[in-house]
Amino acid sequence: MDPILKINNLQTHFFTKAGILKAVDGVSFEIGAGEIVGLVGESGSGKSITGFSVMGLVDPPGKIIDGSINFKGQDLSALSNNQMQGFRGNRIAMIFQDPMMTLNPVLRIETQMIEAIQAHDGSISREDARIRSRDTLGLVGISSPDERLRAYPHQFSGGMRQRVSIAIAMLNRPDLIIADEPTTALDVTIQGQVISEMQKLCRETQTALLWITHDLAVVAGIADRVCVMYAGRIVEQGLVANIIANPMHPYTQGLMGSVPSQNRRGKPLQQINGMVPSMLNLPAGCAFQNRCNYANEKCSKIQPDITQLADRRQVRCFNVPAGQQV
Repeated sequence: MDPILKINNLQTHFFTKAGILKAVDGVSFEIGAGEIVGLVGESGSGKSITGFSVMGLVDPPGKIIDGSINFKGQDLSALSNNQMQGFRGNRIAMIFQDPMMTLNPVLRIETQMIEAIQAHDGSISREDARIRSRDTLGLVGISSPDERLRAYPHQFSGGMRQRVSIAIAMLNRPDLIIADEPTTALDVTIQGQVISEMQKLCRETQTALLWITHDLAVVAGIADRVCVMYAGRIVEQGLVANIIANPMHPYTQGLMGSVPSQNRRGKPLQQINGMVPSMLNLPAGCAFQNRCNYANEKCSKIQPDITQLADRRQVRCFNVPAGQQV
């Protein structure tokens, strides 16, 4: 079966006075129907810009300069903003880290949810749209949904506003949901409930989900596959169970080492040395070379290509053991 989303060599750059910032630089991955893929990386790694690129939300000085974003046979990167309107919120939905990017502060929740449904389904009655809105609020853990529908965003806590944003993304049962750090503002109990509901939605409706986060623990609990991103490039991707159990790229190893559950009680957390390089001035070779314990002269001169491993994993590194390669 063909994937719902297939991204090939995506390059999204920002043309600033200080120079060209290569926020996304040759990213390739795909998501199948009903599959959950985690996109993991530090702040500034380019993971959110990847999501914005898919949604067609990159504005000047940013621009997609190369690559393709194939969504069910349609190259989204070739569409105009007006053409993309037919996809956003209907066939592709996005959950933003800041819920106020989704919610209008002067409209009742009821109005916003009903309009989100009727904008893409003119045949549905207002009452049926209201019932769907109420039921979806219940799915994301909002109690007394009938009463909450009549409220305004300022009457909700930050966590509740985020749950409303998640509900709006789920309203039209899209083919693809892009979730950008959607549970950051939620407490652990509600976070677990939302993740469970998102997994259930994907299983039952075959919705594809791209979960963007810095939290490997969340990815381990929700995703089927994971893509680890560093300095605008994916450095490792594969089945989440394989990567969590045996990370191959030094950056992935560093991320795993900094997770408290991966360290012995009473021992200091492992840290990744150094700082992320400026995206305006990346080194000539591997972008991770200055922070890597295994870097050699070759790493400082040549950018490593993707190496295919026997367990269907891809790693962008020169130091992968020969016995692991295909």
